[in-house]
Amino acid sequence: MSVRRGRPGPAAPVLPSAFEAAVAAVREVRLRSEVVLTEVPAPARIAPHAWAVAGDVVVDGDELATGRFILLHDPSSPQEWGGPFRVVTYARADLEAELGADPMLGAVGWSWLEDGLAGAGALASEVGGTVTRVLSEGYGALADREASVDVELRASWTPQDPDQLPAHLRAWGELVCTVAGLPPLPDGVASLGRRTR
Repeated sequence: MSVRRGRPGPAAPVLPSAFEAAVAAVREVRLRSEVVLTEVPAPARIAPHAWAVAGDVVVDGDELATGRFILLHDPSSPQEWGGPFRVVTYARADLEAELGADPMLGAVGWSWLEDGLAGAGALASEVGGTVTRVLSEGYGALADREASVDVELRASWTPQDPDQLPAHLRAWGELVCTVAGLPPLPDGVASLGRRTR
């Protein structure tokens, strides 16, 4: 029997070895057991190569926070990045309305990111981002609904040492847990978390 062969499809793009090694390293990271990670499609137009993971902080079946961690790679080391890799992150959670009224919430939220990076030993440069809060109040048929505040932290930075990229994912994991209101793990206690799915 003869088999008709069509034209070969387009070849899969060749990935730089540095990017492949970086993705392999961050895929092995284990975060706290409350963080459920799932690989998701990465944005295609920001950089030549990208990898992304979504994370939800789930406790007793309740989702307390959500976020994304995106690893970008451009072998040309764009000047504005200051290196070949760039990390772009997002974290969001609902807070009690009283916390949303605190004028220091933005500064406190930003300190959560800085503390996460420092605690994980994730050296970074060109760090920038925003902390946004949105107050939701119900009226009319929704007047009985309690006021709530969403806090959203978006940040990006350049890892100073590409060999330490796993530390940057751990820093983001701590940030998402902090935004969710989880207390930090005590010193010397390691989490038996999940790896990326």
